[in-house]
Amino acid sequence: MGVAGLPAIRVVTACRLWWPLAWAAALAPGLRADPPPAADSPLRAWHADWITHPAAPLREPLVLHFRRTWVLPAAPSSYWVRVSADNRFLLHVNGRRVGEGPARADLAHWRYERFDLAPYLRPGANVIAATVWNFGILAPLAQMSDRTAFLLESEAASPLDISTPAGWQVEIEAGRRALPRPPDFPRQYWAAGPGEQLDAGAFDWAWDQPGSGPAWTAADSPMREEVFAAESSRAHSADETGDNSWGLTEDRLPPMEYAAASPGRVVRVDGGPPDLARFPGAPVTVPAAAHVHLLFDRRTLFTAFPELTVSGGRGARIRLTYAEALVDAQGRKGDRDAIAGRRAVGLQDLFLPDGGERRTFRPLWWRAWRYLDCEIDTAEAPLTLDSLRAWETGYPFRARARFDSGDPGLARIWDISWRTARVNAHETYSDTPYYEQLQYIGDTRIQALISFAVADDDRLARQALEAFAASRLPCGLTQSRYPSSLPQIIPTFSLLWVGMVHDWWMNRPDPAPARDALPGIRAVLAWFGEHERPDGLLGRLPWWSFIDWLPSGELPTYGAGGESCTTTLEYLGALEDAADLEGHLGDPRQAREDRDRADRIRIGLRRRGWNSARGLLADNPDQLQFSQQTNVLAVLYDVIPPERRRDVLRRMLAIAPGSIRPDGVLSASYYFRFYLARALEHAGMADDYLASLQPWRDLLALHFSTWPEIPGNTRSDSHGWSAHPIYDLLRLVAGIAPGSPGFGTVRIAPHLGPLRTLAASYPHPEGAITVSYRRTGRGLDATLTLPGTLTGVFEYAGQTRGLHPGTNRLSVPGP
Repeated sequence: MGVAGLPAIRVVTACRLWWPLAWAAALAPGLRADPPPAADSPLRAWHADWITHPAAPLREPLVLHFRRTWVLPAAPSSYWVRVSADNRFLLHVNGRRVGEGPARADLAHWRYERFDLAPYLRPGANVIAATVWNFGILAPLAQMSDRTAFLLESEAASPLDISTPAGWQVEIEAGRRALPRPPDFPRQYWAAGPGEQLDAGAFDWAWDQPGSGPAWTAADSPMREEVFAAESSRAHSADETGDNSWGLTEDRLPPMEYAAASPGRVVRVDGGPPDLARFPGAPVTVPAAAHVHLLFDRRTLFTAFPELTVSGGRGARIRLTYAEALVDAQGRKGDRDAIAGRRAVGLQDLFLPDGGERRTFRPLWWRAWRYLDCEIDTAEAPLTLDSLRAWETGYPFRARARFDSGDPGLARIWDISWRTARVNAHETYSDTPYYEQLQYIGDTRIQALISFAVADDDRLARQALEAFAASRLPCGLTQSRYPSSLPQIIPTFSLLWVGMVHDWWMNRPDPAPARDALPGIRAVLAWFGEHERPDGLLGRLPWWSFIDWLPSGELPTYGAGGESCTTTLEYLGALEDAADLEGHLGDPRQAREDRDRADRIRIGLRRRGWNSARGLLADNPDQLQFSQQTNVLAVLYDVIPPERRRDVLRRMLAIAPGSIRPDGVLSASYYFRFYLARALEHAGMADDYLASLQPWRDLLALHFSTWPEIPGNTRSDSHGWSAHPIYDLLRLVAGIAPGSPGFGTVRIAPHLGPLRTLAASYPHPEGAITVSYRRTGRGLDATLTLPGTLTGVFEYAGQTRGLHPGTNRLSVPGP
């Protein structure tokens, strides 16, 4: 947060936990400080107007600079502003970076940020400037938009008020533009933003400094089609009617991290003098008329703003290529540490120096990379590489959990899982930070549980629940990902959203988000009810019923009658979760109806899908295809007879991700093994969980620094859904889980597998839950500490002991 006298960047409110007093008085002569503002009312009245360039095309790729100068009689102790833009802004005051935004959302819930400018202000003339960009049709799919515009509202009274539009100027930045995908870019699904070109000769290097120039002009209204353009540009809150598309709502997330980090070290130099390998530890010079490649390796993938500063080199071209891994001549990745005979292929930026001193390239949006290839072509002048820096960015999660088993493999799995979760968390969760940067329900459900268990932070998950609720279609379904400018509907993900709401209700002390979701849950289940057949199974659904990626074939499949057991199983699970929620937070009659419907469906699945000869549940009633996914869900939701569950799960455990089985059973990806872990727990087989981590141990030998999307030659080297081992090391192995809704009590049931000792810590809203285990023959010595007033139970080897707040020391004999 930012308060007067402290060098913080911005303040946003979360859950109304900030100061209780509102900003009551404007800055008077002498700039008397008032308390920082409380959370904004959803119905606050705005007095600022949106502004833009009077002639620029507002829906095409465009970069603008906005600027205003004002005079202060004294340095203030606080000076608060609210700022937004479409698409994005970067805010500077007196040449210093203040912050950026707005956080991604849809137009009906358009975010604005709060900043205290006082640490950047001085007596006399001050300059506030913003770079605003909109990449138009090249923008990432996660970016929703109407047109290029900027908004700033100040709390100061006139004449110190700097709210838009009065006094603001704007210019088109001719030196920046978005780049299309390079021709050698792999033909794979891409939803993230474009690369960027910075032409130093055309760039306005003084955009955030006082002065003027022929390109600067008075800012104007973006609502050109309106007869009353000035009135229609007035900002308005999301819950108020306005004449423009931006329904403003306060960004309640904390500011994203922006911290110096290593960009990597040079591991290969192609062309040029050998001393180039000293860079970035020391400045180096590339001779004239040279062609050079510098390959940097960070050893771990991260998300950051690269910042390259050069001098001289007029006419040079510098191409930066960002890669998760290097590829061989056939486009295969293999060992992520391998460099020889490999190259970086992927997103590119282009920097065109103009011969000036200390020219700096920094993209407007962050990049994801482990490897960075810097390709330099100089013309008639040498080029000095002054520095290469990186500013790491992401959601400011802090790991508060701990897991120490003495197994170095598990320690690495923990670290890589946490890194994977971190690089896929920014203003929203994302499936992959490189290829898509989209918040999908299937991924986000897992990522939210990791956030609860490792960081005890639910703010990003709350944002996600609100986003998915806002994405709902008139038919009742949620969209599969949101925010997204391209609607995508995966009906089965709406069922997983019900599970995500249930996860919140069990893990977080505030039941309001779950209670608020009940009308949406009823609408989702009503839509699925319309697709039930008389036997309870679901027929073929519209849109894309994604379940999981497969090495071959497709899931779900449909029998001759057009029914699927697999999608029906996910429907069954959602009904059970909904019944829980209704019984505690909603309508008990609806809870009974949901449970009755679940029972009918369970009977139908057993009758139409159970193959007694194979001892498995089929993917559809034709019983010609069987999958790990279907049978995992069938165990989890009590479709497979109890006496057969362990046998089925042992057979499922023997199937490696990505394998093609001779018996025709389709294998699950890393993602769906999250549900395998749930089934193991449900069937009383959680002691087998550590053995199920072998696929992740196999990835260690290939030197992954984050977990991939799918087995084999994966597209994405970092996928949030593959990070779930960090959650289950705490949940299943250390055995720490909510014992009642809201984590009001704790249930501790360890499953150590082959481990002899284990120490772990799990953050709880009341403090840390700590556990320490030591095997004694077949028994177990346990020391368990519960924070605050938390109580619970300890379960081991068929025995149950009560737990009280504070330290509990137990010695439990084995079976």
